[in-house]
Amino acid sequence: MGKNRVVIGAQWGDEGKGKIVDLLASEADIIARCQGGANAGHTIVVQSQKFILHLIPSGIIQPGKTCCIGNGVVLDPFAFREELGFLNTRGIDHTGRLFMSPATNLVLPYHKLIDAVEEESRGTSSIGTTMRGIGPAYVDKVARHGIRVADLFHPERLKKRLEFNRQVKARYLEGSSDPRADLDRTYNELLGIVDLLRPMVIDISYFLHHAHREGKSILYEGAQGSMLDVDLGTYPFATSSNTTTGGVLTGLGVGPKMIDEVVGVVKAYTTRVGAGPFPTELVDSIGDQIRTTGDEYGATTGRPRRTGWLDLVALRHAIRINGVDSIAVTKLDVLDNLSEIKVCTHYELHGETIAEVPLDLAELAVVKPVYRTLPGWQSDTTGLTRFGALPEKAQSYLNYVAKDLGVSICLVSTGAKREETILV
Repeated sequence: MGKNRVVIGAQWGDEGKGKIVDLLASEADIIARCQGGANAGHTIVVQSQKFILHLIPSGIIQPGKTCCIGNGVVLDPFAFREELGFLNTRGIDHTGRLFMSPATNLVLPYHKLIDAVEEESRGTSSIGTTMRGIGPAYVDKVARHGIRVADLFHPERLKKRLEFNRQVKARYLEGSSDPRADLDRTYNELLGIVDLLRPMVIDISYFLHHAHREGKSILYEGAQGSMLDVDLGTYPFATSSNTTTGGVLTGLGVGPKMIDEVVGVVKAYTTRVGAGPFPTELVDSIGDQIRTTGDEYGATTGRPRRTGWLDLVALRHAIRINGVDSIAVTKLDVLDNLSEIKVCTHYELHGETIAEVPLDLAELAVVKPVYRTLPGWQSDTTGLTRFGALPEKAQSYLNYVAKDLGVSICLVSTGAKREETILV
């Protein structure tokens, strides 16, 4: 059997999963996206060309690879069409190698309207949503009145389901002049996209099981990060899906025996977009330096990311809940110019030292980071491709992190380009 890997974000998202999936896709036959929606932003740089993908699996850039979108994803069909157009302009042909589940729920214009209205109503307690309609779409899914890809091929059924949603969402839609509230318009626009999607719709669960029996290798692609998981992340400052390994199983309809390895993607420091607790956040010149050097601005929203030191407490939590076997460390080069680097080893909570993330948000919001200071290497690591070529202090930093987490390092990224990578 081929090796089936999960690539999961081990922090608050933006860890660099796009590049890692693109690299590992060269060793896989199939790349399958399991959850999230167009709120994801996976960036790949190939020969100075930048690709930013939100819905389509990052493996699509690799020639000849088959890509799947599972039932756990919420698909914005209009954003999906735009993304296909973008790939076409870059000469990436998806024909016959991009598929989606008929059970995939749709993100529709009214979901984005609801997202905006609800976020505004939260006032100072806003959660920092991307306004892509992801949360409202997942709400509809759980409430069992979502509209799925399969509904698009039955116009009368689609019309009835839109009409039902017009009734249950009346407080958002009635009297609104926003075009996103016009469900008749949405209906007509959806009919115009049916022929584009029809050839791509297959039973993804069956397809993956059949491929597995044939010995093909599957790479499972997660979106966002483990600390944004709706159950085990910093709820309510979280996304609306399970961003952990469990989300792979339910989001694609595969069993645990179809996973051979879990790779956690870890940025060499920590970032976060939007509101919510962030124990190691730096609100000083060092934080600004990391943001500038690392170009820490959201691929989806363009918002500046909050920056901070590496948080081993949060990483231990992510390693445990995902069953991570090895980590891929990204953006090591961003730390090149620092004379010293701090790493959070524990939290202090009400005078006690703790080594795990408290799931009560009120407690996490008041913890104080306990740091260990490590020497910086102050040497350019950009583009290095051998672990032994790294400065000794950079090697020590990486080895310290791996030992603390109890995992191996499978890969180190030393730049944005595909080739700027150390395979360990």
